[in-house]
Amino acid sequence: MSNNRLIMIVVDALRFDTACTHMGFMQHLVEQKAAARYEVKSEVPSLSRPLYETILTGTPPLVHGIVGNSVVRLSTQESVFHLARRSGKTTAAAAYYWVSELYNHAPFRHGMDRIQLDKEAPIENGVFYFEDHYPDSHLFAEAEWLVTEKQPDFLYIHPMNVDDDGHKFTADSVSYRNRVLKTDGLLALSLPKWIEKGYDIIVTGDHGMTSDGNHGGNTREDRHVPLFVISNKVQPMIHDQFVSQLQMAPLACHLLGVEPSSVMDALNIPGLIN
Repeated sequence: MSNNRLIMIVVDALRFDTACTHMGFMQHLVEQKAAARYEVKSEVPSLSRPLYETILTGTPPLVHGIVGNSVVRLSTQESVFHLARRSGKTTAAAAYYWVSELYNHAPFRHGMDRIQLDKEAPIENGVFYFEDHYPDSHLFAEAEWLVTEKQPDFLYIHPMNVDDDGHKFTADSVSYRNRVLKTDGLLALSLPKWIEKGYDIIVTGDHGMTSDGNHGGNTREDRHVPLFVISNKVQPMIHDQFVSQLQMAPLACHLLGVEPSSVMDALNIPGLIN
């Protein structure tokens, strides 16, 4: 039975095809009927800050107004963080500093905002990094600390090294593919412990990465990302239908057992178990 607790992991710039070929542990969960796998089509522009907001609010850039990475301000929408807190749930994040700028404080104050604990804010407990090469291994260790010490109902984890290597070496590189392998290894170390603690799990990406070492456009390489769901509320299998990225926030609300915002699309993902 679900405990209505969720860990959402958004791997920056994780392409769908590379996730399928190089995330052996995640595919193992699918084959063992412990996880569902979907293909998600992101919103455009396929850029990070706009899509963080889309994933967490269920609204497209035209609505939420974060239309580029240079738009630095607090969100004007109701995010999953807001909705969870309103429902009496606790929230946490181990993420890039742009997430703090969207939901806790903008602009980011490097000396003040890196570690935020027991705050009266949408993200109650947060550890935020501000270098793209900040090691994912350190980030997952910080996420483990948050799980152990703060026991959040909703934890958002956002590693950046796949994106960093994609920009440096392109998606058509040994470095990018090996980084996806390493991310899969970090998930293999963490997810079994978190599942044992009663968490549902979402693993997805914000956008993809092209052979030019960039993203932002309308190609399949820019836009198509994976979605893995580990929950007894979702049928564990490969689902062939494309899923809109606008479904990520209502899915998170469903797994948390909280009411979605009035502007979110109705939840319409194949394989949901009532």
